[in-house]
Amino acid sequence: ELDRVIPVIEYLSDAIDVSIDTSKARVMTAAVEAGAAMINDVCALQTDGALAAASEAKVPVCLMHMQGSPRTMQHNPTYADVTSDVYQFFEDRINACDIAGISRELLILDPGFGFGKTPAHNVALLQNLSAFDKLGLPILAGLSRKSLIAEVINKPAHERVIASVALAMLAWQNGASIIRVHDVAETSEALKMCHYIKSFQGEG
Repeated sequence: ELDRVIPVIEYLSDAIDVSIDTSKARVMTAAVEAGAAMINDVCALQTDGALAAASEAKVPVCLMHMQGSPRTMQHNPTYADVTSDVYQFFEDRINACDIAGISRELLILDPGFGFGKTPAHNVALLQNLSAFDKLGLPILAGLSRKSLIAEVINKPAHERVIASVALAMLAWQNGASIIRVHDVAETSEALKMCHYIKSFQGEG
């Protein structure tokens, strides 16, 4: 993993902010030393040494919710109430970060659309995204080209651009402050239009 990511981070980090997507403490440390400006962890700093590494790094950290592991997450995911369960998970992880000395100002929360969730779970989370506002932290939504879209329009990933933009706008409308996307230009244009309409002060 280090051999794959460190040269790329060193090459890009002078020009743009680069996020390292890893759950391994050693990779987090090396990536930040190489210039990574953010840590994204699908395990929410639950692996050995991850909390300490993130605390030492002092860069923004995205904590993602995932039921199970990448190998098992889609094996019949079950929740009493998906929004409440994910909310409780975030409270627990925020508390763990507090104990580890990670400033809350550095934390970002990702509900983990598609990670240990059925299509119904994903829809419920999107509909109730504003529930996480009470935690007082930025919410990141990653819905771009996800399998949820195929449930509705039955197209391959590269043909899910329009639907991905639609989901991104819904996520933004429901409280997401960071949107992870593949199709940056299309999503950016849509967001600019939505911002314009929402903030328009002129008379009709």
